[in-house]
Amino acid sequence: MEEQLSLLAQQLEGELFWDEPMRLLYATDASAYREMPLAVAYPKNKEDIKRLISFAREQHTSLIPRTAGTSLAGQVVGAGIVVDVSRYFTGIEELNVKENWVKVQPGVIRDELNLFLKPHKLYFGPETSTANRAMIGGMVGNNSCGSNSLIYGSAREHTLEVEGFLSDGSEVSFKALSFDEFVAKSQQDSLEGRIYQQIKSMLGDYHNQELIRENYPKASIQRRNTGYALDLLLESDPFNSGAEPFNFCKLICGSEGTLLFITSIKLHVNALPENPSGLLCVHFHSLQDALKGNLIALKHQPLVSELMDNYILECTKGNLEQMNNRFFIEGDPAAILIVEYDGLDEADILRKVAEVEADMRAHGLGYHFPLVLGADKKRVWNLRKAGLGLLSNVPGDEKPVAVIEDTAVDVHDLPAYIADFNQILEQYNLYAVHYAHAATGELHLRPIINLKTKEGNLLFRAIALEIAELVKKYKGSLSGEHGDGRLRGEFIPLMIGDHNYQLLKDLKKQWDPEGIFNPGKIVDTPSMNTFLRHEPGQVDREIKTVFRYNGQTILQHAEQCNGSGDCRKTHLSGGTMCPSYMATKEEKDTTRARANMLREMLTNSSKLNPFDHEELKDVMDLCISCKGCKSECPSSVDMAKLKAEFLQGYYDAHGVPIRSRMIAHVDTLTRLMQPISGIYNFMTGNKLTGNLIKKVIGFAPERHIPKIASQTLRSWYKQKDKPSFDKKEALKTVYFFFDEFTNYNDVEIGKKAILLLEALGYQVLMVEHEFSGRALMSKGLLREAKKLANKNVEIFRGRLNENTKLVAVEPSTILTFRDEYVDLVDEHLLEDAKRIAPLALSIEEFILQEYELGNIATEQFTQEEQEILLHGHCQQKAWGIVPAVHKILAIPENYKVKDIPSGCCGMAGSFGYEKEHYEVSMKIGELVLFPAVRDKKSGCIVAAPGSSCRHQIFDGTKESAHHPVEILFKALL
Repeated sequence: MEEQLSLLAQQLEGELFWDEPMRLLYATDASAYREMPLAVAYPKNKEDIKRLISFAREQHTSLIPRTAGTSLAGQVVGAGIVVDVSRYFTGIEELNVKENWVKVQPGVIRDELNLFLKPHKLYFGPETSTANRAMIGGMVGNNSCGSNSLIYGSAREHTLEVEGFLSDGSEVSFKALSFDEFVAKSQQDSLEGRIYQQIKSMLGDYHNQELIRENYPKASIQRRNTGYALDLLLESDPFNSGAEPFNFCKLICGSEGTLLFITSIKLHVNALPENPSGLLCVHFHSLQDALKGNLIALKHQPLVSELMDNYILECTKGNLEQMNNRFFIEGDPAAILIVEYDGLDEADILRKVAEVEADMRAHGLGYHFPLVLGADKKRVWNLRKAGLGLLSNVPGDEKPVAVIEDTAVDVHDLPAYIADFNQILEQYNLYAVHYAHAATGELHLRPIINLKTKEGNLLFRAIALEIAELVKKYKGSLSGEHGDGRLRGEFIPLMIGDHNYQLLKDLKKQWDPEGIFNPGKIVDTPSMNTFLRHEPGQVDREIKTVFRYNGQTILQHAEQCNGSGDCRKTHLSGGTMCPSYMATKEEKDTTRARANMLREMLTNSSKLNPFDHEELKDVMDLCISCKGCKSECPSSVDMAKLKAEFLQGYYDAHGVPIRSRMIAHVDTLTRLMQPISGIYNFMTGNKLTGNLIKKVIGFAPERHIPKIASQTLRSWYKQKDKPSFDKKEALKTVYFFFDEFTNYNDVEIGKKAILLLEALGYQVLMVEHEFSGRALMSKGLLREAKKLANKNVEIFRGRLNENTKLVAVEPSTILTFRDEYVDLVDEHLLEDAKRIAPLALSIEEFILQEYELGNIATEQFTQEEQEILLHGHCQQKAWGIVPAVHKILAIPENYKVKDIPSGCCGMAGSFGYEKEHYEVSMKIGELVLFPAVRDKKSGCIVAAPGSSCRHQIFDGTKESAHHPVEILFKALL
């Protein structure tokens, strides 16, 4: 096959990969399944897809269409060629505003489609929780809907036409047909004609009609994706006279790429909602109360009604980003309903929700009814959407498992169904997480199971079977929106009967006689507890690490990644994670890919040192340790930490490269150069010698190497006049952290920081301490960093308290106390490290705290006007500190601050200096940051707390950015 694949690669205009690392990255999706594909293709155009179809037929293999890879039922996992259309099939082909439709390729992201539609006051309604990376092709394949399906339904209701290839390579278009058009199609002598002939015969048979109507899920259930949608086709003309026209799009939606390879989709779009809305977040004492409350909420015609139970609410407490989104929660409710109502204005909304609250209270339901309006609504929805990923935060091998998470019943049956459901789980001593779409009778129910054990594997299937029988009792749908895939396929005969299941098999056989389109999904699926990520009974090896992982092993931390693909969002969606993917748009550069590869190596490596793998080195290469995933990944996968651990292990096997060692010890090298800073600055700044030095080191020639100051900050501090503070006169005493960058390079910023604090009434103290170890960590020299961490904790543990804080100007250095030190220090120092962690503050945090206490006042600063553009440091974003930076810059009354909606700047310490990373670094900068800086108004200044950020901004725009303390110092009266 190697030779045939090589020949195919030459014929394609896109790319084809069959190396093991790339195949490993595509062996999983967001489900529990894993199967090695034959190859991975990135088709560039329709001709490439035709060639792939021909190849699959000739070589008796299969094609697995894939977009973002966020499927939960194993839809895009298989042994054939995974065909990833997310790279090139991303065009919006046509928009008709008058007729309310848009034509797109399958790789268009749902949220980005709506950004395109917004200026035209149009909106594509179906909204999955993955909408900022989910693509239209995948949404059609799974017939996705989401939280607003009560109003907008599913992708099926919006799909007007699809174009694509049948399994014989013929190109077809499916759309609504008149009776005469339908008859004409069925008379064609082609594969297309034969599929029309088959459906005409199949659905024209009265016995088939009876059995379909009798055994398919209730028509009142909006969310029903069980098998192929024969029940919906049956209700169209010509099988139901006077009904809507026949359209094979109803069948293609939810067919999971098993019938047609889609290349283009025509979608109906709605008018953009104009009325304001509010979220009534009703707190309940029990889950059953919430389900009863849902029926009352529905009587008042909401737009949305979503449920979150206590289990998932607890998970939000451990996620940095989601902790900030819990602002509306009071106490520890057993469940919350998030119910959205719109109105003509705010008063109209208040009237509606008051009626809902009164109705619920009259029935003894609910105890707290906060209404969330305006921009804060997004925070509530972010909390709800994070549900899927947050469930992976549970430490250990027992996880909430996607097995019966997609069942849907008539909404009036929901309370009784859930009661029966939980009774079944009690028999197995199990508990399920309950969340999601209460309005339409679908809750994502996830029992907690350890799939690594043989018992867990058998339980996985036993639960699936028993709940399938329960769903059948209520004439519900085993899949509401996530699809059948290989998870639910084997239960379809139970759900719709053997006769109807045979109709599905006959349909698949007619459309795809050779089984080349995504086989083993919906029909003829393997047993649902086979081909899992974990082998039943597997024993995980013990791997010694330098970091501690909070009750986990390093493997368990990597396994927190469930494949939800949040790291695949683009810069248009905002946020930091994942900057390298945003620049390259390649799956191998996602956080998910890195976690997958690490899991594979730590699980399956036969080497004594499981980190000793080039595959790991390659996939980790573009991780820039921005820490975006630490907060934005709902599973809280800290890839920067995992990369550092990997590098330490890899270096143990191969030694530390000279450049990495130099960068890791930048503090030592800078200290040695500081006495001859003038010569150093001339040599590195001179084009001739500077380029030679950069070439020897391995830095990009376009970069400017940071200058070393002629005097260290420590030296200046020792020599300067100190304010004659009596301890009673100083507002407070602070220790200043003389980090490695501020002490040697950004000395002027350090001076202004100290002078600013003193001018505001604070006594600033210096103590001998170690440098932060940030560079050591970034280059993986963790054992050396551990020594510095131990010493710094020993130095400051007796000095810091609530009234005496440690402050610094360089975010990445001071945040080591809060972040890495608590996972790095020796065990006997752990409690000290935890205690002082919140006492080590960025200078912006300290100033804001004091401002809010009334110790710093606006009147101490100028009244002049100034516009400021703020680019926050990545690690400040990870820890939610950027709002503090914004607020302190706005302390002067007439300073107007605007946040640049940028992620990482792209420099990321030494990353952007390294010649092989320079191009990607600049691409990252060009996504948002550089254009925003170039487009700023004259007189507007740029603020950037991070040293490397300021260098990147200068190299990318020739604009000098300022640290916030410089701006505030200048603003002092």
